[in-house]
Amino acid sequence: MSDFSFARFVEDERAGRPGRSEAARYAYSADVAMMRSFSRMSAVEHAASALVRTNKELMRGQLLGQGVKVGPRQFPSIQKVAEHCAKTLAVPVPQIYVVNSPVVNAYTFGTEDQSFIVLHSALVDSLSPSELTFVIGHETGHIQNKHVVYGTVLILLTQMASAFAGFFVEPVLLPLRAWFRRAEITCDRAGLLCSKDVEAGTKSFMKLAIGSSRLFSEMDVDAYVEQLEESRATIGRYLEAFATHPYLPKRISALRAFAESELYRTSVGLPGGKSIDDVDVLTSQIIRIDG
Repeated sequence: MSDFSFARFVEDERAGRPGRSEAARYAYSADVAMMRSFSRMSAVEHAASALVRTNKELMRGQLLGQGVKVGPRQFPSIQKVAEHCAKTLAVPVPQIYVVNSPVVNAYTFGTEDQSFIVLHSALVDSLSPSELTFVIGHETGHIQNKHVVYGTVLILLTQMASAFAGFFVEPVLLPLRAWFRRAEITCDRAGLLCSKDVEAGTKSFMKLAIGSSRLFSEMDVDAYVEQLEESRATIGRYLEAFATHPYLPKRISALRAFAESELYRTSVGLPGGKSIDDVDVLTSQIIRIDG
């Protein structure tokens, strides 16, 4: 069975055999490349860490006051999913909070030493157990792949931009958004490795897209993915450059591509499959904006 854990990376480094990425062998190479470029800019790295450390306790305090902290005595079913995903991805069990929100969403924030996952109540209500495993696995993937600091910076700067400083922070937000779109592909793969269920991942994307339990039963996934080709012919496709996430039909297609990789197929006991490098080439074609 392929070993895609951070522990394997550490072993490779000690033996002089660099791993595929700083976090996991399944990581999307374009995400890894951008993370490396950020880390080489030490001033940016220090500024990002300082910003996150300053705001982390404010955000955690707000969650403790307005959300519900998950644990063995509080929402144990969610806690068990968190423990499963942490074991699968070889990271400490993340602290999860559930907040009251009608928006189907989840996110991760904090520092590399202390990370938190936030689940909106509408998301928990909308998803099946396998779909929730996919989402929590996705968020845990951000922790394993060391996305948390820059992801939190993106959250904080986006809040600043919407409040009062859009003109000043937009030049910083553009490259962060470009990176995060690629990081999302990495973490969709993490979600699949945790759930071992391509259909569950696909359905979670569709539920994010429609936000309606009543209409979801009438959704056709193939028709939805076909929208992607139609959108490529419009100038509106360039607006994705201002988005933090790839368009959902792209994420479905990219997830399906990863499901055909040797790495994933081995993890579920199936033979054969494409190399992760070939999957990355196909993924880059899927998520590109200019065509």
